[in-house]
Amino acid sequence: MYTGTALFDLLLPGDSRSLKAKRSYVRPIVAALRKFEVSAAEVGALDLHGRAQIAVALVASEPEHVGTVLDACERLIAGRPEVELLSVRRRLHGADD
Repeated sequence: MYTGTALFDLLLPGDSRSLKAKRSYVRPIVAALRKFEVSAAEVGALDLHGRAQIAVALVASEPEHVGTVLDACERLIAGRPEVELLSVRRRLHGADD
């Protein structure tokens, strides 16, 4: 059994000056990520209007599958023209950890 996590740090557009506007950018991204059958949520920078941190987690039987799914999640976020992907932090945990 392998678990993988990724933390995406995002810069939101300048018009996200309220939490309501911020949610209008974050919610569709989280919904799109869940189509990859991962757990996804906004986990950081909750009070900052121009930033968001979204985390993704999944469990798989093969480490290659974890990498493939996390790659797809990263491509999805990086391909969103309304946000800028500042950084990605990934972790893979195996049965021996």
